[in-house]
Amino acid sequence: MIIRRLLLVIFLVTFLSQSGLAAERRTPVVDAVAKARAAVVNIRTEKLVQRRNSPFFGFGDSIFDQFFQDMLPPRSYKTQSLGSGVIIDAAGHILTNAHVVDKASKIFIALSDNQPELEAELIGKDNRLDLAILKIIEAGNYPFLAPARSDDLMLGETIIAIGNPLGLGHSITTGIISSLQRRIQISQQQTSVFIQSDALINPGNSGGPLININGELVGINTAIAKQAQGIGFAIPIDTAKRVLGDLINYGRVRPGFMGILVGTVSSSFVKSQGEGGVLIEEVQSGSPARKAGLLEADVILKVDGISISFPEQYFSLLQTYTPGDSFDITLLRGAQQLTKRVELEPLPVGYELSYTRQVFGFELHQRRTGIYIDKVIAGAAADKAGFQRGDQVVKVDNTRVETLTEYKQAIAYRLGRRPLTFTVVRDNVGYLVELP
Repeated sequence: MIIRRLLLVIFLVTFLSQSGLAAERRTPVVDAVAKARAAVVNIRTEKLVQRRNSPFFGFGDSIFDQFFQDMLPPRSYKTQSLGSGVIIDAAGHILTNAHVVDKASKIFIALSDNQPELEAELIGKDNRLDLAILKIIEAGNYPFLAPARSDDLMLGETIIAIGNPLGLGHSITTGIISSLQRRIQISQQQTSVFIQSDALINPGNSGGPLININGELVGINTAIAKQAQGIGFAIPIDTAKRVLGDLINYGRVRPGFMGILVGTVSSSFVKSQGEGGVLIEEVQSGSPARKAGLLEADVILKVDGISISFPEQYFSLLQTYTPGDSFDITLLRGAQQLTKRVELEPLPVGYELSYTRQVFGFELHQRRTGIYIDKVIAGAAADKAGFQRGDQVVKVDNTRVETLTEYKQAIAYRLGRRPLTFTVVRDNVGYLVELP
């Protein structure tokens, strides 16, 4: 009896001791992951690729290779890619990166509880912002992680990245924030602002959530610096929240109307101001900018507290706002620094075509085979570049346009950007021309 009681005491002591140790190990990171994990999904996409393979492919004979490739029917291949996402409401809307689902013919998602894959559909995406919204097709009440806020993040704050690196299922990395507004040049015409941390982000983590120590969604993991080790970037959730409504309701991010043309400031101004700014060259009458009190010759220094050094940064930042959004413009007027509140409006009907006439100097009309120049304004940029009535416009920058609707959308996303490259065709010969 004594031995039995002794064994019971030892068991109870051991059990309580182990329970106490487990409780001690339950850190804030453990609690945060437990809160967020169920809302994280793995995303698998299927893409159909068509290719023509000739029997001479790979033998270095380009003439025969091209001949057989033109003669043979295309063959279809199915490719797959993996990524991550986060469910943001009970209806099953998923926020992820646009590149994760780019050109996907089918999208499947896997929840964290090892259920069978569910099919999802693409609701909206914006490649410039690298954001997309999916929706699980099967109706249900899904676990979700509502977008929180990222404007109160602090340098040195602990953050957690959850994703699907290398198809290994839910993986978790932690780190600290080293920059709240890291500007990265994505392309020649795109500069994006990221949260930078040292949380390890591998291929497949893209689209997964970045959470704080309270388990709140503060960012979407999107990239790592290939030239560095252990540097990860995430899109601030405040940026994503501004465009969520448009992605869900319109399938795209609508451009907002500001009503100004901007240019670069002088090198001496940049030296005196440090980071520089952008010069307002024209303010359209009746525009949101004019209503807010912006004037020609004002220099924009910041948009919503983010410093602007040159026009491309201004355009890239402006595209993260939609009609109805308001933000502060910090500007320099002479020697006086001012702050003005601007509310974006929808583009006026037909504004893209009137903008084309005003800035580039030509008018367009639609034909069955494409869009053609109907009129060239004498003395305007298009006239000086040699544009003629009857020229076909086939591209704006690298975007192909076959209808006036496509052309207007291409211009709407590039309002204020100058110069633009137009590809025009005359007598079956194509020309690339920069205007103005």
